[in-house]
Amino acid sequence: MEQGDKELVQQTFSAVAPRADEAAAMFYNRLFEIAPTVRPLFKADLKDQGKKLMKMLATAVAGLDNLNALVPAVQELGKRHIDYGVKAEHYPPVGEALLWTLGQALGDDWTPETAAAWTNVYGVLSDTMIEAAYPVAAE
Repeated sequence: MEQGDKELVQQTFSAVAPRADEAAAMFYNRLFEIAPTVRPLFKADLKDQGKKLMKMLATAVAGLDNLNALVPAVQELGKRHIDYGVKAEHYPPVGEALLWTLGQALGDDWTPETAAAWTNVYGVLSDTMIEAAYPVAAE
């Protein structure tokens, strides 16, 4: 993960964080639009789930400066998602919905460089979760 990607992700997330509830709602609406088969995986109240999502994103984004501490937490998160019925193939549409949401929330600040940085960071984090949860699927 490039230092410039980390910095750009942290900077742009700080612009989205004040709109966390709105961003979470946009994320879930988009996710269910592009991957309706994942909707049954979300049994909790979506408002509460959105708060958890944004808190987790904030923690991950802040933790980019200390990957030695972040990686084990992300691996555990991946393993916990097994209990919710999440499969490796669910991660790409989640990433697509996240990137779309960030683009909507950031508007003109969603540049090609910002999109590339978020794509790289999400790829590293989702790959880490997948590898921890489904070691055979990651091979």
